[in-house]
Amino acid sequence: MMTRKLFGTDGIRGTANTAPMTADIALKVAVAAARHFRRGNHRHVVVIGKDTRLSGYMLEPALTAGFISMGMDCVLVGPIPTPAVAMLTRSLRADLGVMISASHNPYEDNGLKLFGPDGQKLSDDIEAAIESSVATGTNEDLAPSAHLGRARRLEDNGGRYIEWVKNTLPRGMRLDGIRIVIDCAHGAAYKVAPSVLYELGAEVIPLGVSPDGFNINRDSGAMSPRAMQQAVVEHKAHLGLALDGDADRLLVADETGQLLDGDQLMGLIASRAHRAGNLKGGGLVATVMSNLGLERYLDGLGLSLARTAVGDRYVFEHMREHGFNVGGEQSGHIILTDHSTTGDGLLAALQVLAAMIERNAPLSEVGRVFTPLPQRLKSVRFAAGSEPLKMPRIMEAIRAAEAQLVGNGRLLLRKSGTEPVIRVMAEGEDEALVTAVVDSLSGLIAETAGGSGPAGH
Repeated sequence: MMTRKLFGTDGIRGTANTAPMTADIALKVAVAAARHFRRGNHRHVVVIGKDTRLSGYMLEPALTAGFISMGMDCVLVGPIPTPAVAMLTRSLRADLGVMISASHNPYEDNGLKLFGPDGQKLSDDIEAAIESSVATGTNEDLAPSAHLGRARRLEDNGGRYIEWVKNTLPRGMRLDGIRIVIDCAHGAAYKVAPSVLYELGAEVIPLGVSPDGFNINRDSGAMSPRAMQQAVVEHKAHLGLALDGDADRLLVADETGQLLDGDQLMGLIASRAHRAGNLKGGGLVATVMSNLGLERYLDGLGLSLARTAVGDRYVFEHMREHGFNVGGEQSGHIILTDHSTTGDGLLAALQVLAAMIERNAPLSEVGRVFTPLPQRLKSVRFAAGSEPLKMPRIMEAIRAAEAQLVGNGRLLLRKSGTEPVIRVMAEGEDEALVTAVVDSLSGLIAETAGGSGPAGH
């Protein structure tokens, strides 16, 4: 397979108006994607959504031009969550879906997430084929003048998604009497998320619902949940919800303002499904970053924790291949395949609320299902071209650290896929030992591999 320069672990992403996030490249990606997904003589359709970044105004028409030039009709749905684009792609029987978003990144960045007709993110092979087609740059199969596509705006696209999400709450269940703080990060869910909660009966205190093109994820949402946590306490709310810029990620605060991360949320949702006899696969799927405490909690219920590489697409692929219906990441991507093909923060939030209502107990009692083991993570830069994890001195130190943690913890070192950085993570019952192991290995990598020191967490 060719070395990929455009696609990363979650679509294409970069600084807006700088390669690969230019209008020119967006147009070429649209042409290449249309070429791959044209199948038969029917009228082809692509759904295009976006978040609230200023650069969406540049990328949306560029994509539209590319698809129209290939004879595809474009359905423009405007600012809407990533999972809504996946849902609408399936609902409208479209051939392709595209979300213009850089997720939790600041406004300067943007990205393209592509979905096939099944609403699922594209496989590595399809992304490689599209990238190869972009590199070739052929225009030989553009549509004749009479067969160009058209573009239209979908009426009430938000309403379709709102009703779909509401229907994932157990039949007859309402949120009456529940006070909820919802922080939408000035992002894609700024309209639909408060509406879903209000229509289900909740008292809603909205934050991060005034996008201006520049403030997406800024001091708000899942990346900066402090304002949400404070608002929960100030308003005496029952819980707080924080979404990221494209609303595929969720963090929750209980009534005391204490955060629940993705590991706790997955444990809560999986155990609830297990008690109801609805959990598939005999456990859940998470990444190598999920806390060992979650694994031990599931083991106590007779359930397993399957681990994948970091990235929600890898979680989903494992879920699909092995029949799981609950999975996600510690960062708050929760995938519930009985309902959706991708992470959906709002959908996951309703499952958390359902658990709280069924137990008739505050979230501080319901939501913290296990005690996390102390976990420490450091990122260390290394000199370009070097291979720190293959250096004998570092390999020997890793083996020694693993021996120290054996039986009561674990060690994980992984190379970043986007920058010259090694992530060093350890967790275990002895917090002092965990800290010492991470600090020691991080220092050794920086010293031995010619890096410039820690790259931040």
